[in-house]
Amino acid sequence: MTVDLLTTGIDVPAICNLVFLRRVKSRILYEQMLGRATRLCDDLDKEFFRIFDPVGLYKAIENFSSMKPVVVNPKISFGQLVNELGSVTDTSAVEEILDQIVAKLQRKKRHLSTDQQETIESLADMPVDDVVDHLRQCSPADAAHWLQERKQIAEILDRRDGGCKPVLVSYHADELRRVEQGYGVAEDGTEYGKPEDYLESFESFIHDNQNKIPALIVVTQRPRDLTRQQLKELRIELSKAGYSETMLKAAWRDKTNEDIAASIIGYVRQAALGDALVPYGERVQQAMKKILTSQKWTAPQRKWLERIGKQLEKEYVVDRAALDQGAFKREGGFQRLNKVFKGRLETVLSDINQALWGEEVG
Repeated sequence: MTVDLLTTGIDVPAICNLVFLRRVKSRILYEQMLGRATRLCDDLDKEFFRIFDPVGLYKAIENFSSMKPVVVNPKISFGQLVNELGSVTDTSAVEEILDQIVAKLQRKKRHLSTDQQETIESLADMPVDDVVDHLRQCSPADAAHWLQERKQIAEILDRRDGGCKPVLVSYHADELRRVEQGYGVAEDGTEYGKPEDYLESFESFIHDNQNKIPALIVVTQRPRDLTRQQLKELRIELSKAGYSETMLKAAWRDKTNEDIAASIIGYVRQAALGDALVPYGERVQQAMKKILTSQKWTAPQRKWLERIGKQLEKEYVVDRAALDQGAFKREGGFQRLNKVFKGRLETVLSDINQALWGEEVG
């Protein structure tokens, strides 16, 4: 018979609490004890475990153990951590805060709603999965600066509209009674039960803020000048108000029985100006055809225009900043392409935006 049965050799993933009732002097034995609770458990959606230590074992061996808490306080918010980055200067302290942010993000990203993920990716200019790698590869100072400039990401990560855990309310057998589509809740608490309600609310929001939100002014009045940064700002404002491309597409489909893969810009202009909704890929093809036939281009210019068109299908805006990233950057970026277009590349990009949104190219 052994009294140490649970210290090693047993695997119970559901263990969430450890209680130390006696001290041990062996670091290895201590870490084996901790290891009983480090197993993942998908059934519980386990993200952390608790230690109850009335005998002070954790404190006694803390300096000798290689097993440290990934997040010192699992309840601390992303916003608090990012704000702390702006108030500390010690490198080790910055690294500790960044480690906590990365660890929390690793857990949180599995529970993000589609709207949260889309908004974060727009703000970060990269997929959510790549954000973790980016923070790890940057120097502590650069990673802290990057997060400080994008505090909206922390705000979105702290929202509780994604990742809600199911609560058992009954043991009776499941039965499908009806299927209903919800479209969120208005600021006054009213639920959008019908797609028409959601779309009418969106249209009212656009009209009420058409001359208040700078990015909205550009989208509706000067689309040829639209930049990626302005599009990010618009997404953030719409997200705060409860409107996303995903929900707008669903509401439009349910109202009209038309499944149109339009862009968020298209939905905004439709609500503000009555523009027809056109599938975004089709819109890009029509715009690039208009540009390519607008004048006689050289072979290198046509090649680059075709590449810009393909990039435009992936992004809603290709501006100067976009051409200084990724594959375009490896080819020399904006400066080199500008020479190919004899110093007129910014005008060409504006003309593409103008053609994209149904306006005549000057």
